[in-house]
Order: sequence, then C-alpha cells, then structure tokens
Amino acid sequence: MMRLFLSALFLLALSACSSTKKPLYDDRPLATIYQEAETARAEKKDLEKAAQLYENVERQYPYSNEATESLLKAAQTYYSIRQYDNAIDILERFIRLHPAHKNIDEAIYLKALSYFEQIMPADRDQSMTHKAERALKEVVTRFPNTSKSEDAKLKLDFVYDRLAEQHMIIGRYSMWQKNYIAAHNRFRKVTEKFQTTVHTPEALHRLTECYVALGRSDDAKVTARYLSYNFPQSKWYKYTYRLLKQHGLVEQA
Repeated sequence: MMRLFLSALFLLALSACSSTKKPLYDDRPLATIYQEAETARAEKKDLEKAAQLYENVERQYPYSNEATESLLKAAQTYYSIRQYDNAIDILERFIRLHPAHKNIDEAIYLKALSYFEQIMPADRDQSMTHKAERALKEVVTRFPNTSKSEDAKLKLDFVYDRLAEQHMIIGRYSMWQKNYIAAHNRFRKVTEKFQTTVHTPEALHRLTECYVALGRSDDAKVTARYLSYNFPQSKWYKYTYRLLKQHGLVEQA
C-alpha cells in the first residue's frame, strides 16, 4: 500500500511540473528550430512548445543573430500562457546579458507585468505586490514619457491600493482585538504612504477611533479636522463627527 501511495505522489509531482519543464537538447539546424517555434507561436497550437523551442535556439546557438531575439520571444510566449515564473527567469537572464539591447524596455516592462499579474487578494500574501511595485517603478524611472511608463503609473495606483487595503484589513482586526497601538500603526501607514488611495478617509476615521480609545483627545481632534478639511462629504467624516460628539470633543474639533 505504501509503495502504491509513493508512486501516486511521484506521478502527481510529475504532473505538477509538466507546465514548467525545460527544453531538451535539440540537435537540428538553427533555422529548423527557429521556424518551428515561429510557426507554433503564430498558429497558437502549442505555445509552451514554441517557448521551449525559442529557448533551444538561444541555448544551442548562443552566438547567432536569432539567439537574443529568441530569448525575448520565449519570455513573451510564456507570459501569454500565464507561465509567469518562467517568463521572469528568462527576462532576468535577458536583462543581465543584454542591458543595452534596443528592446531592453520591453524586457523590463514585461518583467513588471509578470509580477503584476500574480498579485494576490488583499487578505493574502503581498510579496508579489511588492515585487511588482519595485519593477513598475523601474519602468517609470528608466523610460519616462513613454506609453510603458504611463501604463506602469496606472498599475502602480492599483498596487498602492492593494497594499493600503491589506493595512486596513490588519488594522481593523487589531482594533477588534483592542490592540489600538498596532491598529494605529497600520492606519497611519495608509495616511502617510498611500494617501492617494480610496482608503484614506476610512484610515483617518479609524485613526481617530484609536486616539479616542487611547485617551489621546488632542490627536483625535487634529485627525478629525484633517478629515473634515480634505474629505468633508465623506461618510467617514460623518462617523467621526458622531464619535467626537459622543465623547464631548465636538466643540474643539
């Protein structure tokens, strides 16, 4: 029984790795491999095979004119079938080997997109979000005034919103546990680092709640004034006003 169980695990492992298998040695002429890759990619019959064929071109004919182009095409093809880790591995190799290539902007941009596409919901691990942030910032810094830079800026807005949302989730949970210092730190992070996101009005209200709970009345009133000045029509200011009124702090708010 144990032998059958181990065999099943082995087959499962092989199945799980099937989408990330590496190209095998191919001793055919460069033109043959490259043309097969081009055809497979154009016809979209087996894009994973096309990507592996492009890798073979670069691996087995590294000094050919097609080698560098094939490396980038392999990454693009992996990206198109959502094999983002494979795409990132190849793009990092491309960037390292060809830092002055005419298409280096495409490589760096595609690497950023590969991280961006793997961003998880706000209640999950945000390591990919942080990697996407760094990669997108590199696009903006290195290639300003380009369409790639403009797209990267838009995606950074999403990144910041996602990171702020996670801070809000953790902050609310800390408040529920009456851990007001930890909650304060989370909400403060949103107001300082992610103040352009939609979460700022709520973060200011939650900060006010924390200050009231901690007995820091002056800080509560200052935060409430800031919320009133910047988001006077927000429902969160209405909640804050009600809170201050309940604690006799309205007159000085």
